[in-house]
Amino acid sequence: MSDDKVTVMIPRELYTKVEEKIAGTSFTSVEEYLVLLLENEFPEEAEYSEEEEALIRERLRKLGYIE
Repeated sequence: MSDDKVTVMIPRELYTKVEEKIAGTSFTSVEEYLVLLLENEFPEEAEYSEEEEALIRERLRKLGYIE
């Protein structure tokens, strides 16, 4: 196991349900499916440069969302 991954224990019954759900789909493993679900639940926050933030603030100000 690589250093950037950890093991998570789930009940076998739940694992089996996920296996059945992804059967015949493009998912190659339960892990791949669960990682996608978790990434959707906890998306990475976008990082903007100071210039980008200023541009966003100006656009929001022009639209009347902020003063």
